Amino acid sequence: MPDSISWFDGLPVAVTVTDQDGTILEMNACAREAFASYGGGELVGKSVFECHPGPARTKTLELYRQQQPNHYTVRKHTAHKIIHQIPWFRGGTFAGYVELSLLIPENLPHFDRDA
Repeated sequence: MPDSISWFDGLPVAVTVTDQDGTILEMNACAREAFASYGGGELVGKSVFECHPGPARTKTLELYRQQQPNHYTVRKHTAHKIIHQIPWFRGGTFAGYVELSLLIPENLPHFDRDA
């Protein structure tokens, strides 16, 4: 049986998991590194709402109210990333969000499977 922690920490994608109240439950190694200047792993147990200033906090609060996915791209320090914020559910009840942050390569191929 694979070690669930080792694959989670070894994944080259930043993964942050929160509960239904916005408390950060888990961060993999990539997420802890990405948010190192904000406390890295020390953010586990803290409110995700406190990690976002002004308009971003308002948007995050709205996401939790709507319980809908949110996707966007961002460029920061020359890195181009896509962010997926996806609600997760336990027994059909909203349980929080999983945020995935992936680097987008400069030359990303696109395949049209409908063609």
